[in-house]
Amino acid sequence: MKQLSLERSPDSIGASPASAAAPRRFDPRRVYVALAFIPIFYALIRYAPPAGLFLLVLPTALLALGELYRLHLGPRRFPPVMRCGFLGLALLLAAVQWPGFLDERAALALSLLMLLGATLLPGDDRRTILPDMALAGFGLLYVGWTLSYVLRIRSLPEGLWLIFFLVLVTWAGDTGAYYTGISLGRRPLAPALSPKKTVEGLIGGWLFSVAAALAASYWFLPSFSPLHAVVASFLLTGAGLIGDLSESALKRSAGVKDSGWLLPGHGGVLDRIDSLLFTSPVFYYYVVLTQGSPA
Repeated sequence: MKQLSLERSPDSIGASPASAAAPRRFDPRRVYVALAFIPIFYALIRYAPPAGLFLLVLPTALLALGELYRLHLGPRRFPPVMRCGFLGLALLLAAVQWPGFLDERAALALSLLMLLGATLLPGDDRRTILPDMALAGFGLLYVGWTLSYVLRIRSLPEGLWLIFFLVLVTWAGDTGAYYTGISLGRRPLAPALSPKKTVEGLIGGWLFSVAAALAASYWFLPSFSPLHAVVASFLLTGAGLIGDLSESALKRSAGVKDSGWLLPGHGGVLDRIDSLLFTSPVFYYYVVLTQGSPA
């Protein structure tokens, strides 16, 4: 993986209020990447069997976890404990996808045992065992456990359409916040964490997510009333904001602007799914509580 640059940028720690108010420039690469990815995502979810979603979620989670580890490691190679973190994430997602294969609690227990056992292997720097293992376990929960709710949603009644609703509303909120912030953003929302996020962008993101939720409920998810659609969009916007700002805090602690370089105009995979990590469990439990689906 290409090493992350630790060079300070205008969006790095210590950005001045003036730079916080500076408008962002439109990056057409964001559009190109979206146009290339959306048809693939739709075809895979719409026409592939349920396991097709697993084949999308697993590599996405592994790439995001690698980017999270790289924020901490910098130029260091992945130590054994973090290699076990990748394996633990795969076990957890497999347990969620195929409950008869492995119980989720057993997958978590095995993952913990692997992380502990890996510290006994040669190759670990004894001076960094504790922070390395702490990050390996945190990443398993932060990326693996939260993203597993995408698979859980797929298993619910109307799960196929619920997935489309979740992704559409989450990304509509992100897109609306980005472009509203570019064109109208004036008042910083959280300058200590993400100087370029604005109050206007948050409002725009919520309006976009409401419009997307209402359109989705009318178009392909009639079981969601307009009221449910609006409430869900409000919850997803708030959860997405927490996810976005949380990842910004992680990057800020590492002194980098983007978690990776894989998606031109978007940064890394973790940059792209940071909102989804939080909206997925929130949406799952909203559906379970309001629709009476089994947890």
